[in-house]
Order: sequence, then C-alpha cells, then structure tokens
Amino acid sequence: MTIATVIGFIAGMLTTLSFVPQILKTFRSKRCDDLSWGMLLAFISGVFLWFVYGVFLRSAPIMLANVVTLLLLAWLLMMKIRYRRAAGR
Repeated sequence: MTIATVIGFIAGMLTTLSFVPQILKTFRSKRCDDLSWGMLLAFISGVFLWFVYGVFLRSAPIMLANVVTLLLLAWLLMMKIRYRRAAGR
C-alpha cells in the first residue's frame, strides 16, 4: 500500500466520520429542521459522483469513503423524513 493510499484512507475516514456527530444529535433530539433539503440533495449528488469517480479510477479510498458517507446521508435523510412527519402530528 502506498503512502498516497494511506493518506486517502485517513482523509476519507476523517471526512466520513464528521457526519457521525450530526447523526447522533439528530437521533437524540428527533429534530433536523435546520438541515435544508437543498443542501442534503446537493451533497448526496456530489458524494455519489465522487463514488463513481472512484470507481473509474479504481481507487479504494475514494470508493469506500463515499459509499460509507452515502449510507450515513441516507440515514440522515430517513430521519429528516421521519421526524418531519412526527412533528406534524
């Protein structure tokens, strides 16, 4: 494994894990009104394209970081939808 690959994995891990505090906060508070749909959809689109880019490059760090980020964002989206409905009751 090259130093560039190690740096890629570390960078991907750090940027991906940066979503964990937001997800935990949203899960605990059952609120995510302050997360805009526009930001979430644009970010998901960008992360998906980064994943595709990683596939074209056959870059494991890019693919892994972005697929995990997509899973975390999907969880955040599900909470945004669920908690919006719960707040409307």
